[in-house]
Amino acid sequence: MPRHRLRVVVLAAVLIIAVAWALAEWIGPAPPRKIVIATGVESGMYHRDVQRYIDILKRAGVRLEERITGGAAENLALLRDPKSGVDVAFMLGGVASAPPPEGIVMLASLYYEPLWIFYRGTDTMSQINQLRGKRVAVGTPGSGTRAFIVPLLAANGIDERNTEVWGIGGSEAQDALRDGRIDAALLVGPATTPIIADALHKPAFRLMSMPRADVYPRLFSHITRLTLPAGMIDLAANVPRDQIDLIGTKAMLAARDTLHPALVNLLIDAAREIHDGQGRFEAAGECPGIAPVDLRVSPFADQHTRFGSSLFYQYLPFWAATLMERLIVIVAPLIVVLIPLSSYLPRIRTWWVRSRIYRWYGELALLEREVRTRDGVLPIGQWMATLDRIEGAVAGVKAPASFASEAYTLREHVALVRRTVLARSAGAAISPLDMLGSTPNAEPATLGASVSSPRQPA
Repeated sequence: MPRHRLRVVVLAAVLIIAVAWALAEWIGPAPPRKIVIATGVESGMYHRDVQRYIDILKRAGVRLEERITGGAAENLALLRDPKSGVDVAFMLGGVASAPPPEGIVMLASLYYEPLWIFYRGTDTMSQINQLRGKRVAVGTPGSGTRAFIVPLLAANGIDERNTEVWGIGGSEAQDALRDGRIDAALLVGPATTPIIADALHKPAFRLMSMPRADVYPRLFSHITRLTLPAGMIDLAANVPRDQIDLIGTKAMLAARDTLHPALVNLLIDAAREIHDGQGRFEAAGECPGIAPVDLRVSPFADQHTRFGSSLFYQYLPFWAATLMERLIVIVAPLIVVLIPLSSYLPRIRTWWVRSRIYRWYGELALLEREVRTRDGVLPIGQWMATLDRIEGAVAGVKAPASFASEAYTLREHVALVRRTVLARSAGAAISPLDMLGSTPNAEPATLGASVSSPRQPA
């Protein structure tokens, strides 16, 4: 391959590689094959749910590793800590303080988690402030239950100064209520949680219905008013016996905002497979959802929920679809660059070749002007050496056949100036026609005009 063509090819290759590298840096690396998810206690719903997530992601070739924790509050702390190794976590509305934490996003809301207030006694309780002065279980430190409940107690004027607050939850709180060691147990979770389902069937436990349930969503944006119709838990046993007004929030799948978009899509698809059904409080298709709870919604989750998977993910395995998607992102802009570049390559090639030829015209024109105007002692040897150097350089210019006329004309101009030098060295003045001699194609004009006549490269 000629050197001039090789240079053009190298230039094009460098441009392509540079654009491809910039695009690869922009779209980021391929998704990792392992992610870590923080759940909760082994008796909770998060631990039960994650087993299904593990199986679904395994089908796609992604290993989902569970991190057992004390609950949603600890999960949030792990997400906030970049050194924790946790990528995703189950979260509960009300755990994150306002404003929403930076770098943490919601991928999807999963289901409602009502607040269940179980109590004992003959007196009917219908307001949270009636718990003041009693022994109340509010969940263990680090749990989402405790983080959700404490602000509600505070809004009702209840704190550790006027109420005996027990930091227990789950089965421990249920046992304490059964044994009479506490007066009320506040639990947060879906109705299908074994502990809650068991408590709902205990005749000794009474469930608080909250007539003021409409107030709380206006005070706390993450809270929703919920209604549990009579017989909803167990139609045959008529549990509950009457309609219960409740408040609750939503369980969420949360992650760092640096989680790879392909994994975001994969987790949302898994959530849809697990939670896309009618529940006791959820309408069919309501969950997973992207309506904000108290975390910023991931833009990738919003896009995927609204528009669904691309065709690659619908017809190809996960990793093949990921590869094809990345290739498209890289190749499409390259095509956009290459099409205009292909039209400019001939112009670049023309400019490159002509520039190697025309670069000598400036020096030749200066020499010709000096030859014509110099008086006194003439540096004939210096002029001839300059012409020899220019002529040698011109002879070394290897131009394609299509540029032969430009190279030939340049050599003729060198010869023209050489004859002028020889004429001056002999002390004879000659006309322009005489100086042209045997060069019939040269222009009948002064040397300066003839040397500067070629058009500059476009």
